Amino acid sequence: MDLTPVSAPGRQKIQKYGNGRFTVSGAVFNGSVLVLPDGAVAWPATDIAALSDEAVSALIEHARSVDICLIGCGANAVPFLPDLRKRLKEAGVHVDFMDTGAACRTFNVLVAEGRSLAAALIAI
Repeated sequence: MDLTPVSAPGRQKIQKYGNGRFTVSGAVFNGSVLVLPDGAVAWPATDIAALSDEAVSALIEHARSVDICLIGCGANAVPFLPDLRKRLKEAGVHVDFMDTGAACRTFNVLVAEGRSLAAALIAI
C-alpha cells in the first residue's frame, strides 16, 4: 500500500532537512529557507530569537498571502517570542512556532490537505 501523500500539482513538498540544508521539491537550499505555495527562497535567518530586520521583512513580504506560516525555530521550539509575534500579527501574518522538524512534517501534511501556507525554517 502506497502511503505517500498526494499533493496538488505545483505545490511544494519538503523532502529532506538536516545538516544545515533543505531539499524542497527537488531544489537544495544550504541554510534557512522560506517555503511558499509556489516555490522556495533562501531566508537570511540563523537564530529565531535574534532575527534580523531583513529576515523579518522577507518573512512578512512572502507570508502575507497565506493562511498560516509555520516557523521552524531550529532544533528546539523556543519560548513565546512576544515582540516577534506582535510584529508579524500587525503585518497580517498568522504564525505557529515549533521546532524545524515538526514544521517540515506539519507543512507536508497541510499541503496534502490543500491548505494555503508557508514555512519559515531555520536550518538544523
